Amino acid sequence: MQAIPAPVLNSDDPFQLYAEAHTSPEPELLARLNRETHVQVLAPRMLSGHLQGRLLSMISHMVRPRRVLEIGTFTGYAALSLAEGLAPDGELHTIEQNPELETRIRRYVAAAGLEARLHLHIGDARQVLPTLAETWDLVFIDADKINNDRYYELVLPRVRPGGFILVDNVLWGGKVVDSYPVKPSDKDTHAVRAFNDKVQADARVENVFLPLRDGLFLVRKR
Repeated sequence: MQAIPAPVLNSDDPFQLYAEAHTSPEPELLARLNRETHVQVLAPRMLSGHLQGRLLSMISHMVRPRRVLEIGTFTGYAALSLAEGLAPDGELHTIEQNPELETRIRRYVAAAGLEARLHLHIGDARQVLPTLAETWDLVFIDADKINNDRYYELVLPRVRPGGFILVDNVLWGGKVVDSYPVKPSDKDTHAVRAFNDKVQADARVENVFLPLRDGLFLVRKR
């Protein structure tokens, strides 16, 4: 279940740069984690980053969730962003399959003062999810794209009516659109395309496709 990084995005996109310049700055701790990830960790583009991180924080503040689930922690940037909007008694569970990232994640969770409220699970999400007897207000799926559909089906029954699921990398570097210059043949692109089509046709939810960075699905359970 090794996560495959999304295709490289254009960090010099003038619209992206303009959006970041007109978005509230990263908290100092997240800015430090951002820099450290880019210097010390392989595939740093998997990090949510400034613009998406502030969106995750904003959504969390609007929902004020008591229970948040994240699938795919990486170095913890998105988890810390989502935790900013937790209700006073709220908790966040995050699942990461790479044990080599655990020490770094826990260090930043401790620095944020969230050790009692942010619970890290190391392992295969398909095995961890059935052990979490929670009802989720907000879920963020950002792991291996081949299993997007599996994660979605595992969590949707546990999301409260009116709760939200966010799914990252649904543009997959633009490879999902018909106008992509070369017809993609890789399994990840086909999986993302099939998942996007499934959500669009799913009567159990309402959805908005946001073309932010590498694409973000915002899904509300009916």
